Parts: sequence; C-alpha cells; structure tokens
Amino acid sequence: MACTACHTQAFGPNLNSYGRQFKLNGYVWGGDGSAFSRFGGMAMGSFTNTKKNVDNLAADNGWESRRFNANNNLAFDQASLFYGGKVFQQLGAFVQFTYDGVESRFALDNTDIRWADEADWLGRNFVYGVSFNNNPTVQDLWNTTPAWGFPYVSSPVAPAPGGNFLYGSAPAVASLGGQVGGASLYSMIDDTVYLEAGAYTSFARYAQKGMGQWDGGAVKINGGAPYWRIGLQKEWQGHYVSLGHFGFRADIQPDPTLAATDRFTDLGVDFNYQYLANAKHIYEFKGSYIREQQQLAATFNQDEPGAAQLNQQLGFLGLNGSYTYDQTYGLTLGFNRIYGNRDTILYGASPTLKPNSEYFTFEFDYIPFGKKASTADSYLNLRFAAQYVAYTRFDGADKNYSSDPLRSASDNNTLYFNTWLAF
Repeated sequence: MACTACHTQAFGPNLNSYGRQFKLNGYVWGGDGSAFSRFGGMAMGSFTNTKKNVDNLAADNGWESRRFNANNNLAFDQASLFYGGKVFQQLGAFVQFTYDGVESRFALDNTDIRWADEADWLGRNFVYGVSFNNNPTVQDLWNTTPAWGFPYVSSPVAPAPGGNFLYGSAPAVASLGGQVGGASLYSMIDDTVYLEAGAYTSFARYAQKGMGQWDGGAVKINGGAPYWRIGLQKEWQGHYVSLGHFGFRADIQPDPTLAATDRFTDLGVDFNYQYLANAKHIYEFKGSYIREQQQLAATFNQDEPGAAQLNQQLGFLGLNGSYTYDQTYGLTLGFNRIYGNRDTILYGASPTLKPNSEYFTFEFDYIPFGKKASTADSYLNLRFAAQYVAYTRFDGADKNYSSDPLRSASDNNTLYFNTWLAF
C-alpha cells in the first residue's frame, strides 16, 4: 500500500483514521507476503542557521570530537532501519534502530510490540490488546502526545529551551524514551471510547548500554511508574474529532547511587481535529497541555540543595494547525509555551528565575513521491521541509536571558532545511 493509506502527508508520523486503526489492531493487517516487505529505512540530512552565532555549540552539547561551526551547519541527522508489521498471527511490531549522525552513536529507538484482537460482547465491539514499548506515549494513536507530536523534524544542533533542570524542555513522560520499558493493556470500545493503563520501569544499566541508550547521566525510576490514557473519538462525513486525557507518575532517583527520589506527576489533555473527506484538501488542528507537578525531595534535601522549593510546577502547551494539498504540499503553524514557578536555585541562571519560554514554528513541506498515483508509491518516499522557529521568550526572558555571552531570545531564531528519504 502507498504510504498515503495511513499518513496525511504521504509519509511521516502523522496518522489518518486508517493509520490509527492499523496501529490499534497491532500492525498485523495486510497479506502474508515476504517478511522482507515489512522492513524499511530512512535517512535525514539538514542545514541549520541561527540568527546569532552559538560560539560554544559543540562544547555545550558534549560534541568536542565532532566538527560543528558556530553557525550554518550541515548535518547528517540520522539513519534508521525499521521493522513494521506482523510477527506471528495477532502479534505485530514497530521497531526502529537508529544511527544518530550528530552524536555518532547507534541505538534501539522507538519500539512498540503489540498483541491485539477484537470481540463482540453485550452488543458492543471491543478491540483489545497489550503493548510492550520503550517510550511512554510511543504507543499512542493520536499525534498529540510527546512521542509523535509536532514538529516531526527539528534541528539537532540549534539551541533549545532549558525548561527544567532534569529533563530539558520536555516533561517526564517525554524524557525517558529508550531508558525505560513498560507494558499497557488497552481497549477501544465501539470505535469511540479508548482506555489504557500500564506501568514503566528503568532498564538495567547493562541493558541501556547494550541498546545504545546509556550516556553516563541517565536517571533511574524507583519501582514502577504508572501510565494511563482515556480517549473519545468520533468520525462523520469526513470530519474526525478526538478528546483525551493522559497521565504519568514516576519516582526518580536523580543520583542512581542514592535511594532518595523526586516525584514527577504529569497530567495532560489533548485535542485532535482532521478534515479528511477530500484527499486534495486536508485540514488539521491539534492541541495538548501537560501540567507537571514536581516533589523534589532528593534534590531539595541534598547537602548542596539543587532547588530552593520542595514543590515545583511546570506547564507545557502545544498547539498546531496544518493544511495539506494533494498530500504533496503541507503548511503548518505551531505555538509552544513552557512556564514554571520562580526558584532562585533551580533557575538561578535565568534573569527572572523562571524557566518560561515561548516560540512559534512555521513549516512548509513538499513531498514529490509516496502518493497512491506515484510509480514508486510504496518504495520511494521523499520529503523536503523548510522550518523557521521564532522565539519570543527563552529560558525566562525575551531580552538578555544570558549575560555571558549576552544573548536574547530572538538570537536563537532558527532556519532549518531538512531532507527526509524513506524507503
């Protein structure tokens, strides 16, 4: 099948109704042809320009052995090998192995192994199953949670907001991919109500090293971290709407050698609208909000406290709308906001002592191949993306958020060109 069967822009993470059903049912739909047909690959290359040079780019990111300029960087972003499809009977899998061209390492990337079936009971239809995966929300059907959310590509060498002392600019549910493993039970009732519950725990250090995920600074979940998901969806006359809630709670040891933990509780809500009646004109609007409550017992009570307050709060808002013409030309506008409370130690480097950041993302995509009418509809898929990220606030301020060197939010405005080949 052409990639357009499952994806709104010919190929990429963004799923349409059929793609969500394919994933929900365990990746097993289709014929029993050669197993070779279930393998695929991709490669990405890019060019990044920032408004103002980043003189310490390589040192700040631990890339001393790699050659990156203060600006105008060409990069081989990544290359991946995929397995996607049936394994045996009702067991299917999506497995990604990735070479990171910036950090120069191989790793087991996003992985979701499922067993699924369906049954009719008490006049209701149930699709039910279990997912084994290594990244909270990677199993999600909607492109509104962190694992598959917009932007689907972004510069690997541009400055990014700090947002949080432990997880950068992402909440806990988005920051543990590859380091954890989990299982969840799920069911879709009458193609309307979705329920899921499961838990995660950290892989052992030797396992993380074997999967290419150990960087020496990994954190550890103490015990199990519960995850839950609730969703409602409705499709009529080409319109599709979903509303959802998801949650994640983890007790994390910031120092794996000590028993003390910090607790992170993420509560999220999300919304997805798609107009799919006419493949020539596809409209989409997505939104999500995650509120993270932090109880930093380990960080607050250490000999040299890492936070001035025991209880912290962070908020993550993401909105994006897109228009796709003929599954060939795509235009997307996104807005993101990160905010938190004031802390003199945790955010001591910020002039406002807050982690607040705001930015807009503009992206234009061109996909010449991969459509149903293309000669190489299932074998050759190419996407060109031009993306501009404009910051109105960065790490707490719009002007002079950094004094050494002096830097304002707009200095990090990023122009990013990406070429993505999938086969």
